[in-house]
Parts: sequence; C-alpha cells; structure tokens
Amino acid sequence: MPSASMACTSEMAGARWTTSWCTITRGPRAAGPWSGGCSTLTPPLGLAASSRTTPAGQGAPLDTGLAEPPMDYHEDDKRFRREEYEGNLLEAGLELERDEDTKLHGVGFVKIHAPWNVLCREAEFLKLKMPTKKMYHINETRGLLKKINSVLQKITDPIQPKVAEHRPQTMKRLSYPFSREKQHLFDLSDKDSFFDSKTRSTIVYEILKRTTCTKAKYSMGQGEGRKKDSALLSKRRKCGKYGITSLLANGVYAAAYPLHDGDYEGENVEFNDRKLLYEEWACYGVFYKYQPIDLVRKYFGEKIGLYFAWLGVYTQMLIPASIVGIIVFLYGCATVDENIPSMEMCDQRQNITMCPLCDKTCSYWKMSSACATARASHLFDNPATVFFSVFMALWAATFMEHWKRKQMRLNYRWDLTGFEEEEEAVKDHPRAEYEARVLEKSLKKESKNKEKRRHIPEESTNKWKQRVKTAMAGVKLTDKVKLTWRDRFPAYLTNLVSIIFMIAVTFAIVLGVIIYRISMAAALAMNSSPSVRSNIRVTVTATAVIINLVVIILLDEVYGCIARWLTKIEVPKTEKSFEERLIFKAFLLKFVNSYTPIFYVAFFKGRFVGRPGDYVYIFRSFRMEECAPGGCLMELCIQLSIIMLGKQLIQNNLFEIGIPKMKKLIRYLKLKRQSPPDHEECVKRKQRYEVDYNLEPFAGLTPEYMEMIIQFGFVTLFVASFPLAPLFALLNNIIEIRLDAKKFVTELRRPVAVRAKDIGIWYNILRGIGKLAVIINAFVISFTSDFIPRLVYLYMYSKNGTMHGFVNHTLSSFNVSDFQNGTAPNDPLDLGYEVQICRYKDYREPPWSENKYDISKDFWAVLAARLAFVIVFQNLVMFMSDFVDWVIPDIPKDISQQIHKEKVLMVELFMREEQDKQQLLETWMEKERQKDEPPCNHHNPKACPDSLSGPAPSHAYHGGVL
Repeated sequence: MPSASMACTSEMAGARWTTSWCTITRGPRAAGPWSGGCSTLTPPLGLAASSRTTPAGQGAPLDTGLAEPPMDYHEDDKRFRREEYEGNLLEAGLELERDEDTKLHGVGFVKIHAPWNVLCREAEFLKLKMPTKKMYHINETRGLLKKINSVLQKITDPIQPKVAEHRPQTMKRLSYPFSREKQHLFDLSDKDSFFDSKTRSTIVYEILKRTTCTKAKYSMGQGEGRKKDSALLSKRRKCGKYGITSLLANGVYAAAYPLHDGDYEGENVEFNDRKLLYEEWACYGVFYKYQPIDLVRKYFGEKIGLYFAWLGVYTQMLIPASIVGIIVFLYGCATVDENIPSMEMCDQRQNITMCPLCDKTCSYWKMSSACATARASHLFDNPATVFFSVFMALWAATFMEHWKRKQMRLNYRWDLTGFEEEEEAVKDHPRAEYEARVLEKSLKKESKNKEKRRHIPEESTNKWKQRVKTAMAGVKLTDKVKLTWRDRFPAYLTNLVSIIFMIAVTFAIVLGVIIYRISMAAALAMNSSPSVRSNIRVTVTATAVIINLVVIILLDEVYGCIARWLTKIEVPKTEKSFEERLIFKAFLLKFVNSYTPIFYVAFFKGRFVGRPGDYVYIFRSFRMEECAPGGCLMELCIQLSIIMLGKQLIQNNLFEIGIPKMKKLIRYLKLKRQSPPDHEECVKRKQRYEVDYNLEPFAGLTPEYMEMIIQFGFVTLFVASFPLAPLFALLNNIIEIRLDAKKFVTELRRPVAVRAKDIGIWYNILRGIGKLAVIINAFVISFTSDFIPRLVYLYMYSKNGTMHGFVNHTLSSFNVSDFQNGTAPNDPLDLGYEVQICRYKDYREPPWSENKYDISKDFWAVLAARLAFVIVFQNLVMFMSDFVDWVIPDIPKDISQQIHKEKVLMVELFMREEQDKQQLLETWMEKERQKDEPPCNHHNPKACPDSLSGPAPSHAYHGGVL
C-alpha cells in the first residue's frame, strides 16, 4: 500500500529552539516539484502515513480543490483526517513546514516546529525536572576511602570512555519541575541548549499523542468504497478521538520517530552525540571500556539508559561468578585421577557386566566401556559443586541488591528521585485499539437503547414520566464507557486455551525427541562397527540436543508472535499494561520452551524405567531410556551447554546481526528499483529525516530483556551441573553490549525518549528466577548427581571409611533367565561368554532374595537423605539470601544524604525567594506611602517621622515566610 511518513527534528530559528517533523506521502507525483523545502536539520522525531492523494503543485496546500483522480472513500477519509490533524497541531502552537521535494520516490515530509513558548508550556505540564541556577557541592568521601577511590580511578582511567558526561562530578545543579512562573530560578543563559534534543522530541511526541482528530468525511476502517449512514457518522465524530497512536494504527500515518543527531561516520562529519556514541560505545574495539551510560541516557532517554546500565551491572557481576566457576571446574580436573568411583568404573579387572540398554537388539556390555563418561562427570559432579551452588544463590541475591543501589544512584544523577508513576499517568494515553473497542461498544449500546425505545409504546397519559425516562437514558449514554471483564472474557478464555495448547505442544515435541533417542539408540546398537556401538550415548545425546536447539529457536519466534497476538485481543487500555501482559505471556512460553528438555534430563530421565524383566514402555513399544552408570549429570551438562551456547550464538548474535543487515539490503534494493536512474546522486543529497526513514523501526526493549533473562536462568537454575555457564554468559554479554549499542546507533530509528525510574516487571521476574534457582539446584544436587548416595555410603555402609566399593553398592543384580519373552538379547554371547547375572543401577533386592527385585532398604535410606538435604539446603540458602538482602541497604548512605541535602537547599531557595519578594513589597509600599504623605517641616509637624516626635513602636514581624 502507498505510504506516507513524518519525521521530527530540531533546528534553531533565530534565537529559539524548534523541533521539526515531516509528513511523507506516497502516490502519483505532480509534474512540478512539491511545495516546501527541507533544510539540513538536527535530530528529534518522526511520523509516517498512507495516502493515494495527488500532491498539490508548487506552493499550493495539500487540499487545493483541484480535480482529483478517482479514489475510494477509505483513502479520501485518511486525507481528511490528516488535514484536520495537522490543523489541530497548528492550533496547539506548533508550526508546520512541508517538504515535498524529497529524494524518496512517492514520499513527502512535513516538518513541525515547536517554538520556545510551546516547549515551556509542555515542560510544565509534564513536570519535567530542569536545572536551576543553584549549584551545590557533592559530598565527597574522606580519609582512607578517598585514597582508595583515587587509586581506583587512576587504575581504571584507561578503561573509562572519553566523554564529558562520564567524568566524576564535584558540583551539581539543583533541579526542580519546570514552571513558567518561576523561570527566573532556572538557568536560561543558553536557551538553545536548555531543552536538549531528547527532551524536545519527547515534548513534541506528547503533543502528537494528545492532539485528536475527530471529524471524518467517511467512517474509519469500514467498508471500502461505500458511504455510511450519516447518523452513524455523526456519532463517530462525537465519540471517536484519533491521536497519533490511533492514526498510526489505522494507517493514516506510517511511522513516528525522532531523528538522529547526524551521521556517525564519514569524511567532514560534524561532531555530534551520535558520532561520540559510535566511537566510544558502539565499536567492538572498545569492548574493554565502561559504557558511557549518562550519554546513552542523554541521547536515548532514561528507559533505554536503564537497560544498558542493568546489562552492564549484570555483566560485571558475572566476572566473580565466572572466576569461581573456573576454579570449581579446575578442581574437578585436578581430582579426576583421585576419584575412586570413576577409577572403579574404569578398572577392567572389576569385570562388571551390565544389562542391555534396549530390548532384543542391544546386548550385554562392560561397565568399563563407560569410563570416559564417568571421568567427565567428575569434572562437574564433585564436592565443590555444592559450594558453587550456594555461592551462586548468594551471588544472585547480591546482584539484585547491587542493582537496586546502582539504580538509586542513577535516579539521583538523572533527577528521577521525585519521579513517581502517577506522574506518568498524565502521559498514559489509551491505546488506539482500546479506543476503537470502546467506540464500538458505545455505538452498540446506543443502538440497543434506541431499539428498546422504539418498541416501547409512548404513554400519552403520563408525559412527565416519559420525559424522566428519556433524560435518565441520556445520562446513562453519556457515562464514560469502559471495557469490563465481561467484554474481555472471550479473549481471556482464548488466552488460557492457547497457552495450555502451546505448552502441550512443547511437551509433545520433547516426547518426540525422547522417542527419537530411544529409536536411534536401538538402531545404532545393531551397527556392526564396535566404535559406533561404544559411542551410542554420546551420539544420541548430541544429535537429540541439536534437534532440541533447532526446535527451541523456531518455537521462540513463533511463541513471540503468538504472545503478541494474544495480548492484542485482550485490548489492554495503556501501553504500559500492554507491555506487562506481553512480557508475562512471552516469558512464560519461552521459559517452558527453553527449559523443558533440560528439566526432563535433570528430573525425569532414568526415574521411571522400571527394572530388567519389568520395564516401562511408551506406547507399549518404546522402552524408557536410562541414565549412564555415572548418572545423568553429564548428559544434563551437555544438554545445558549446547542449548545455552547455541541460543546465544545463533539467536542472540547471528540473528541480530544478519536479519537487520538483510532488511536494510532489501530496503536499499527496493528504493533503488523505485528511484530514478540517478539514484546514487540522490542518496548523497538525502536529508537527515530521509536517511532515518530507511532505518529499521524501534520495536521496544522486550526482546533485549527477554534474551538476557533466559540467559540468567541458564546461569542460575542449573549451575550445579555446568559451572562454566557464567563464563560463557560473560563472553556473550561482552559482545552483546556492543552489538546492541551498534544496533541502536546505526541500524534503528531513534526511539522516543521515555522516562522511567526502574526496569519494571523484569526485576520481579529476576527475583522469581533467583528464588526458583535455589530450589532447582537443591534437587539437582540431591536427585540428579551422586553427591547424596556417596555421603550415605561413606558414613553408613563403607567398611574402611573410603569410597571403595561404592559402585558395586549402587548396582543391583538380575538373573537373565527372568527376562520377559521377546526382550532378551538376540546375541547373548556378544561378549564372548555366557552371562548368568547382569547388573543395573538401582537399589533392589538380588534374585536370590526372598523378595527378589523389590526395593531395598538402601533405597529408602538414600531417599530420606536426599529429601533432608533439599529441605536443609533450601532453607539455609534462602535464609542467607534474605540476610544479604537485609544487610545491604537499598539506598546508599551518601545518596540518601545528597537527596536530603537537595530538599533542604530547595526549601532554603524558596524561603529566600519569598523573603526577597516580601522585602521588595515593603520597599514599594514605603515609597508609595512617602509619595502620598505631605512634606515634613515646622509648618506641618504631624507629618514628621516618629523619630522626631517620640519613640518608635516595636514590630514583632519584619517579613519572611509564615
């Protein structure tokens, strides 16, 4: 469909700052050039629309009354809405300037300028905190802390970004919500820079959202090419209000975006914040440096600044976790040759014959063939793993507390300490879809009331009663219509059924992979190659995990789209509500999708297999798979590492790099095909808003947060099985920060700056994952690893206080004559001798016992120890985490002192102002009184001051503020 767009920017007109926008129209071009002209501008905001109107000639307005080509009423209605909307923007105080001589085919721009008085008015309305003339010293540390900070600054100076905003400040301006009546308090020495580009673009966008468009020649979004009933149209004019969000949703405009400051690379590029961000933040060559968070906030706003600040804190906190994880891994490497259980498994002199892993095709096998798996398991399944699990639980609690303190410091630096969510309610406009649903509901309600009144006979005998009923009906119709839970019930039901269905799909896919593993293991067992048969477990596990990875990546994209659709049909009222509901659904689905295969290996695989002669079957044909003699922890490690690394490498990095590049290439080829032959020359002469129009639209921070939250789950939930997870997360995040930075600076349109004082619902999700991690790691250590069985054997069954004999203790015996018909190996002599007794991992009575194959007492002893460990571990770690939360204050002491100091200084400032006003008033009154009094001389002694005639009266109050 043809489209139009708007772009907003800022330029200086004389001695005032203005913010400009442009409207784009795509469609048949007039023979002559379009009216208006575009000068080179500096950044703020943009919009886009959809139209098939023929542009007016040179110097003519869009609606000239000239003959127009045939068009449907839908497009005609859009044109009328644009004209009305732009007229309302003029009434709001904005200035419009059209630029139709664009280098983009079928596209024209309309610049919108916000004069100084409009900026001041809106800043007061939005309660924007602006710097006053009052400056004060920031309290500095003294004594030993000052020396330590000085040394640290010198050490870290090479890794600090070279931007002015990142340097430590000793002075700070007092900030106060802007007021036109108190302009004398603010530092207006340089009006050009008083409102920066981020603030100006925010102000203009708020005006665009608040400005409505209510009149329409034809009904919006209804049947093509057909006029609607005039009565219905009049109702729509009364009820329908279309701000910029509605106009964007209905296709009247196609985009809205602030413009970048300028180019970030090339010859003779003027210095700007975008170029500085590119050089000091968005280049891979500065990966070792701190982020210039204050400059990021200045350019993109507080919400995006908080995201990158959180990502930086998270990455920094991964450094100690990675170091401890490496130490735990190296400890496992150093002690692998001293691990008695793995040595016993590798000892071929033990001559332990294991039962077949599958029916018929699988034969008996030697335990020593699993030597490599047993030795590898010790790298992750050792006593240090328990310590690391406790450490990571405390690490998660410390990370959350550290972030809260960092967040308070940023709130103080960014003047958000007095910012509350209630202030955002001023800007929290209803979404376009919500307004449309409310309008539809109100029209249905009114039509039903008319039908009722039409069928009720008029009471001629009681006209007064009829008038009262009519008046009451009118009052009810004028009540504000809202969407209730009854209106949303079908959407809620659809959400519930859809989410349950998608979770069931995930479980079904995991079940399919399980069947694949069982079938593949049976097929490889029939292979004639000994090397293939000896590596069945590794081959099956690796291929199954790769299948899981591919399915997870594909379903992540599908579930993201489905979550957005489910949220849309709920019709949330505000963007904040929409975002929170979308985050909850997307996180739930992606959490289940990413972790279900890992949960299966950790807690279900090998738990419900039965025993030789009485195995459990899926669909009566597929025997449940077993864990290796060394346990399932090694397989869990393989599963976790491949999925985590694969998601980070493919989904988070390759997709983020490749997809934007591909889209950019497609847009370039499309424009080249649509543009005239001198395309390259046109590209060189493009204005800033034309270049930004070709960039990718900003889609929000939800995808960025989501991938980091899922990674946080990999780092904390199953860290007992993979101590190197923090290290790989750290390496990924070092790249991720620069990748996201480059995407924001070079690939995306500049987002509209949004004020925020925290990371919102993501903090609660992080806390939930941290609490869940304690429980899951307790169960992983207790039930998945052999840590508890080893302790039980060491202290209850070992004869010499060592681990000798542990492997034999964990294996039960089975008489091969007790196999069910058709399940015994086809080649019982595969090992070269006849097997009478085979072993399997379980705690059961031997075949020569009275209660053969029943669960033994050892099983119950180990189970009791496992459950006791879960309870003790969970409560102990939870207590320690809460203790860390209690010990570390949420607000740093120096920040709380500075906030208190600001409040005192603000009170003193206003007290002084009131005293000055009082003194000025008294001086003026004294002068007026002296003018009215007669002159003092010996002819008129009564007019002389009291000092000449008697003592002066005392005054109890001499000005000030009560």
